[in-house]
Amino acid sequence: MTTMTRAKSAAALPINQILDGDCIQVMNSLPEASVDLIFADPPYNLQLKGELHRPDNSRVDAVDDHWDQFSNFAAYDAFTQDWLRAARRLLKPDGAIWVIGSYHNIFRVGAALQDAGFWILNDVIWRKANPMPNFRGKRFTNAHETMIWASKSEGAKYTFNYEALKSLNEGIQMRSDWVLPICNGGERLKDANGDKAHPTQKPQSLLHRVIVGSTNPGDVVLDPFFGTGTTGAVAKMLGRDWIGIEREAAYREVALKRLGDVRAFDKGALEVSTSKRAEPRVPFGQLVERGMLRPGEMLINGRGQMAKVRADGTLVGDGVTGSIHQVGAKLEGAPSCNGWTYWHFRRDGKTVPIDVLRQQIRSEM
Repeated sequence: MTTMTRAKSAAALPINQILDGDCIQVMNSLPEASVDLIFADPPYNLQLKGELHRPDNSRVDAVDDHWDQFSNFAAYDAFTQDWLRAARRLLKPDGAIWVIGSYHNIFRVGAALQDAGFWILNDVIWRKANPMPNFRGKRFTNAHETMIWASKSEGAKYTFNYEALKSLNEGIQMRSDWVLPICNGGERLKDANGDKAHPTQKPQSLLHRVIVGSTNPGDVVLDPFFGTGTTGAVAKMLGRDWIGIEREAAYREVALKRLGDVRAFDKGALEVSTSKRAEPRVPFGQLVERGMLRPGEMLINGRGQMAKVRADGTLVGDGVTGSIHQVGAKLEGAPSCNGWTYWHFRRDGKTVPIDVLRQQIRSEM
């Protein structure tokens, strides 16, 4: 059940809750090294001077809220350093952070990330399929925002679901430029007056890609600038736990209602493509130990060449002794060989790849 509360104690992690308060103070009250991923959409410090108008003199609904206003760059930098320090404390050793921004702030944030000890993994360009035009005609249309993805420290492990992202991209390696539409239409949340509930609401598609790509079901995702709750909504749908921090009551109310209407996908739908390297390792010798292949049994390759299985899990064939990979490579005159797909055994008159036996063991793990 989604609840709205004020963080008071670090005794327990308040998962699936919207916390009321200043993000730095709230993060500092939470347990250290308790969060798997942080997605942060901080104030951009747009430095708007007065209202913006279209050529027909109609007013542009731009970001002029008080939370985006800072007295100078030094004040913004101090704020950035403080919340990043609090965020890094919260991340698990193998945790990661995503920060999104525009040209107004992302370069300052990037430097602060490095100064705080984070290790930048990628910058990702979100290219907006339907950007707002530059009404004054004095600059290029701002058609993108930049996200920085960073691990907690250099050399730290982090989650990267490469195969899942590749599948999202029709089997092609996911690039660092993402073409996605801005939040509009039915996805755009409105307040009681029919106005935008939040001026910079992010599209669910953006968060879907971030969360699928860099977390696993059951992970905890924290958003210190929660707004109307896009991060929480997508995390909930994808079977992740979430924590939102938001000091503006109007945004918390909208997010609370939104999250109450969200339903998680079933567990089967949350499974994603994984890399073969991520699967449990099965030594060939284990097939011998378990009697799935017996010492003295003959394996055969695609050209009809044979090799005998030995009791220690090695093969001997054509005067060559070694692992399934070494013997296969020697017979092919190649620098390497995947013995699991190269070698076959005979059962009931059929030739079967030995990888079938490895998958059988994996299914039991």
